[in-house]
Amino acid sequence: MAKLTREDFISALKEMTILEVKELVDAMKEEFGVDPSAVAVAAAPVAGAEDAGSSTKTVVLKSAGGNKIAVIKIIKEITGLGLVEAKGLADNGGNIKENIPADEAQSIADQLTEAGAEVELA
Repeated sequence: MAKLTREDFISALKEMTILEVKELVDAMKEEFGVDPSAVAVAAAPVAGAEDAGSSTKTVVLKSAGGNKIAVIKIIKEITGLGLVEAKGLADNGGNIKENIPADEAQSIADQLTEAGAEVELA
């Protein structure tokens, strides 16, 4: 059997899902009687953080526009905030939802834009 280089191993880890890494760690525990989870757990968030940065978005309200009441209702529904907090966001703008999947962020942005708000995805 050919020896697996460090670079090959790291490259293979980058391609794995978290579940596959967990299964690998469990197999290493069983095979070698060693608990490598401290190393695997430290490596997994780094790979996840790279993916999170590219696939998550923040919905930022720039302006509520002319139909502020409709925008406030949508903000309340999406965030679960009370009326006063939702009105504050509509008046001042700001982050509606942070670090959410890109498709969910686009859906929220579409709802707010349809109500007349000016929205940005960051």
